Amino acid sequence: MTTATFAKTIIAAAAFAALSALQAAALPISMHVVGRANPPIGHYEFCKTHQAECQPTAGDQGPSVLTQARWKRLLEINYDVNTEIRPMTDQQIYGVEELWTYPRTVGDCEDYALLKQKLLEQAGFSPSDLLLTVVLQPNGEGHAVLTVRTDRGDFVLDNMRNKVLLWSETEYTYLKRQATDNPAHWVKLQDGRAVAVGSVSSN
Repeated sequence: MTTATFAKTIIAAAAFAALSALQAAALPISMHVVGRANPPIGHYEFCKTHQAECQPTAGDQGPSVLTQARWKRLLEINYDVNTEIRPMTDQQIYGVEELWTYPRTVGDCEDYALLKQKLLEQAGFSPSDLLLTVVLQPNGEGHAVLTVRTDRGDFVLDNMRNKVLLWSETEYTYLKRQATDNPAHWVKLQDGRAVAVGSVSSN
């Protein structure tokens, strides 16, 4: 084991141990779904070209059990994608306002989230627990992240930070996310601070 790998393992173990403290802090650990929502246009177009990724799931079996091994893998994938993909807007890359796709070397916020979703599913997480999510930043701009549902709460994987946080620890207002039973469908989230936005700006 290399020094870097050993350090990552120690950090992951310490972070996992700290999760119980989050639960004891009376933070809301799971997002509240209040109804159906229209999918972002970018994801609607993504599903037309990636139909296999937008099929109904085998059913919602409930949040994933977050073991220490799974927590470590989640942190690794979040960090690896954040460091391997360089941030650029869709306008800069493709010359269009919005295009959701899997990134290779560059991408914007939803591209990071799509790649993390794919890699975590390959790592054994249930598709019903890997949910693309639209949020509002404090500056009023739209943004996309990946929500991972677990028995310890809904965690957010974000291209703007390497640290994985419980959703209620972030500064975002949560607007909508994929449905657990069908990734082509979206649901509205009750955050208490949300205002309507029509699309996700590139980040």
